[in-house]
Amino acid sequence: MSEASHILIVDDHREIRELVQRALQREGFRVSLAPDGRLMRKLLAENRIDLILLDLMLPGEDGLSLCRSVRAESRVPIIMLTAKGEEVDRVIGLEMGADDYLPKPFGSRELIARIRAVLRRAPFAKEPERQTKQFRFDRWVLDVERRELLGEDGISVPLSSGEFDLLLVLVERPQRVLNREQLLDLARGRDAAPLDRSIDTQISRLRRKIERDFSEPRLIKTIWGSGYMFTPAVNLFPET
Repeated sequence: MSEASHILIVDDHREIRELVQRALQREGFRVSLAPDGRLMRKLLAENRIDLILLDLMLPGEDGLSLCRSVRAESRVPIIMLTAKGEEVDRVIGLEMGADDYLPKPFGSRELIARIRAVLRRAPFAKEPERQTKQFRFDRWVLDVERRELLGEDGISVPLSSGEFDLLLVLVERPQRVLNREQLLDLARGRDAAPLDRSIDTQISRLRRKIERDFSEPRLIKTIWGSGYMFTPAVNLFPET
């Protein structure tokens, strides 16, 4: 996977860009560099980018704004890089559609592990051929092979890789109470080491997309003091 993956580093510090570039190239990744959003957009338009490393603090248009802009048009995975230590900044990044975050300073080994973990979850990651599997619930179809959520009209609802993985965990375990630690283990794995709060953020984003009334969720129920439960009946096609 790493040999074919093209990583775009967006950071206004030249030393950081070049340091990260060297670390990624040693692992066989292709790398492009951008100091700001203008060049980032140009490179995205001209290249197939597999993942973006996006700094939070950029001159002009900041990383959160760029993340929101990219996510409105693309499902390309995004890892936010931030020197800020406050939880709120990281949660906002996840709410904007980032797939993971990495606080500065970071080591090259952790960075590579995060990149590989996110790429494994990416919608267009290369995977061995497998039998098409669909989970059908309420008015939705979750297509595992295509990594798509389809509505009654057949139109795909955009999901980040983190949202898809979390929804897949839920539909595979209907009518079961899952706590945050279980959801972290099942949906993202410990190699990503996300914040516990990130599960609440992802649940909130999923509810906005699949519930008929976000203010009164019926499909993903909060079980106070315990976790969450996916309540609808789920049918698997083809049946196993």
